[in-house]
Amino acid sequence: MKHSMDSLRKAQTDPNRTMAILTLAMTFLVIAFVSALSTGKYPISLKSLRDGDLMAVRTFTILRLPRALMGLVGGFGLGIAGFVYQTVFRNPLASPDIIGVSSGASAGAAFAILFVSAASPSTTVFAFIGGLLAVCLSLGLTALSPVKEHASIVLAGIAVHALAQTFLMVLKLMADPEKQLASIEYWIMGSLAGVTAAKIPVPVLIILVTSIAILLLHRHVLALSVREDEARMLGVSVRTTRFYVLFLATLTVAAAVSVTGLISFIGLLAPHTARLLTGDHKQSSCLLSGIIGSFLLLTADVLAKSLATVELPVSIFTSLLGAPFLIFLILSGRRH
Repeated sequence: MKHSMDSLRKAQTDPNRTMAILTLAMTFLVIAFVSALSTGKYPISLKSLRDGDLMAVRTFTILRLPRALMGLVGGFGLGIAGFVYQTVFRNPLASPDIIGVSSGASAGAAFAILFVSAASPSTTVFAFIGGLLAVCLSLGLTALSPVKEHASIVLAGIAVHALAQTFLMVLKLMADPEKQLASIEYWIMGSLAGVTAAKIPVPVLIILVTSIAILLLHRHVLALSVREDEARMLGVSVRTTRFYVLFLATLTVAAAVSVTGLISFIGLLAPHTARLLTGDHKQSSCLLSGIIGSFLLLTADVLAKSLATVELPVSIFTSLLGAPFLIFLILSGRRH
């Protein structure tokens, strides 16, 4: 009990250092956002925008700005959701896959590509519905389970993930290898290339609302990081709070990946980096996780647009960061 209270009190410590870290992180984020706006195949200058160059203005407003905004908001949501998963499950390797949201979104997107149209907004809508159905099914199975612990949520998520992956494989077998299958595989790899102004208003609004709600509930999230009996002594309704917090986090992820496709490792990297900088279980770690998530996604998108003649999937660059980080966690595990 004493350890739990000490962990929660740490949120009040060393405010100057925390503020300096947040300010530095915001500075890097602004640089990444400006880079995302200015990088692309069609050169855009501030002068051409001021002079009202029609092609420059259209490229900026229809493609560059929506894409950069989605990278900013989507990365923020993925970072905060990763913080919630790792804190609630008390598992440093927890990710959106843990309750099947990523695989559910993939199955939904594949269904839309196969039976509706790969080029229409229906891919975004069906991916969002697929991710949402996956989390509802996971939480529903957990509610029916006689074992009322967080481990039952993990088991339910594994089952839902397996079902969604099976459905996805069936859809791939039905797809046209030359057109539909390629679209499905490209969506699964993740990219901001397909982001347009028409696709982002609803997902961005959802991510902003759910992220703000999670930040407001940060004390409840931290209380779920301790043992359930200790959390109850702190006045937290464990089952109800865990349900709402996980639902908010998963809604955030579903909204993000419905537009971007699957973006790997951001939900893993951002919370770990935030805790390394600010210490365990601080309110600032939650906010910093979102800022780092935005920075990672925007930086990966800049690299995806600029390093080759064809645009590369964003997940290539997030995986290049994530894989060495996992190796670092494995090698440093003995010391913790």
